[in-house]
Amino acid sequence: MKKDIALRSYLLESAPTMTEEWYESLDKKSSEGVYTSNDPDVIQRLKAQNYEFHLYISNVFIEDEKSFFESFNTWLNKVAKDQQHLRTPIQSIIKEFMNVRKQHCEYIRRFAELHDDITQQHIDVWNEKVIRVFDIIILKFITEAQEYASNRLRSQQEMIHELSSPVIVIKKDVALLPLVGDIDTARAKMILESTLKQCAEKQISHLYIDLSGVVMIDTMVAHELFQLINALDLIGVKSILSGIRPELATTAMQLGLSFDHIRIKSNLAQALEDDSKIVIASSTH
Repeated sequence: MKKDIALRSYLLESAPTMTEEWYESLDKKSSEGVYTSNDPDVIQRLKAQNYEFHLYISNVFIEDEKSFFESFNTWLNKVAKDQQHLRTPIQSIIKEFMNVRKQHCEYIRRFAELHDDITQQHIDVWNEKVIRVFDIIILKFITEAQEYASNRLRSQQEMIHELSSPVIVIKKDVALLPLVGDIDTARAKMILESTLKQCAEKQISHLYIDLSGVVMIDTMVAHELFQLINALDLIGVKSILSGIRPELATTAMQLGLSFDHIRIKSNLAQALEDDSKIVIASSTH
């Protein structure tokens, strides 16, 4: 145990030097992402992350694996979500983990040379521990970075979908929902949720849903569309459909969906024109 503590102390003392040596060893020409940055702030943060890594990793010689990772996960989560690392190819990051692992094995060898009572068995045990922990770290980092990137991508897609299905207020309590492009089941569900929320927030009573820009629609999406219309009706929003393509009409018929309670116009211009006449007429009574 004394030898383990001594090794940890040696690595802690060597941490600043190890960071500088590691950074100088980076192949700035063939590397990518954060490792090639010329921005002083990025370089400083990269070195600080590496130095902090050395401080954490030195504890692996005096702590059990579970306790080590409970503490180390703080560093792991922070770096995995770092924007510079997210823009760096994962293979480059793995390569640097491996380089730092090699560096630690080298410093274990240097430590052993300073002490006559350190045997090859001690070195082998320490190297084995370093290799095992680094393997786990690499796997954890890849998993954490992938999960964070996937969640961020999902959020961006949700935002894009929400922006691609805006409820546009035309006047007072009248709005337009122009749907464009392919609509799959996931986007259809998002449109339903977003439209209900926007109509409630904007106090809409009449909503034009224009489908002329929808290229393709399947049975599940058609069903979701009618679910939207029914849900709008429940919150007091009357729907007016326009631009229904023959494919949608056919799909609706196959599903047994009825248009009887829905106002339909051949195109948006006609829908807006006819509805304005109805509004004017009703306002005169």
